[in-house]
Amino acid sequence: MLVLLPPSEGKASSGRGAPLKLESLSLPGLTEAREAVLGELVELCAGDEGKAREVLGLSEGLRGEVAKNTELRTAGARPAGEIYTGVLYDALELSSLDPAAKRRASRQLLVFSGLWGAVGVADRIPSYRCSMGVKLPGLGALGAHWRTPMAAALPEAAGNGLVLDLRSSAYAAAWKPKGEVAGRTASVRVLHAPTRKVVSHFNKATKGRIVRSLLSAGIAPAGPAQLVEALRDLGYVVEAAPPKGAGKAWTLDVLVDEIH
Repeated sequence: MLVLLPPSEGKASSGRGAPLKLESLSLPGLTEAREAVLGELVELCAGDEGKAREVLGLSEGLRGEVAKNTELRTAGARPAGEIYTGVLYDALELSSLDPAAKRRASRQLLVFSGLWGAVGVADRIPSYRCSMGVKLPGLGALGAHWRTPMAAALPEAAGNGLVLDLRSSAYAAAWKPKGEVAGRTASVRVLHAPTRKVVSHFNKATKGRIVRSLLSAGIAPAGPAQLVEALRDLGYVVEAAPPKGAGKAWTLDVLVDEIH
């Protein structure tokens, strides 16, 4: 099973240890594309601060994020699972998983990123600010920048198992499963049962809980249909129907009564 996660806008501070080593990150086929984004981002943020804030979509109050980006090559790095914070990652609570579940997380979870493309939760990265919606002056839109290298790297990472896609739309733009891979991909929506609407906070929190439940139970469903049954066995209310046509992903609706 491969689980695709969005990053968090908020991030913990960089560590005090060794700095980033691009070649050590998961999905080595993305190294060249990562270097291109990293190089332009550092150069942009080391230049005109106002322009950098405009490109990155940052307010005056977030000018410190620009300064942070200038030090990406030298700042201490920490596991990505510690860098990303926020509602989904609070609910996932990687640090409190038992050792076996942590090993599964290291193998199965990929966090998508405007800067890195995608990284494993054990990959060591510095804290940064660069969303997938950014258009860098030289490289252009990052979603488009990542499509070609992702198209080569992600099917191999997916192997022959289930792909559980929990990304937001901005990050889904960087890689769309196709063909046979799409047929074993399940995209999950979390809906407030009484209203059938997506509410951001519990959408993220429930996705974090789903991943934690699967990791803790040691469950790796073979495909979307098996995922539906596994989630129901874990106590989730799930509605799903097979996709209409070959080469299309499943969509699973997880219904939640309470917003928390």
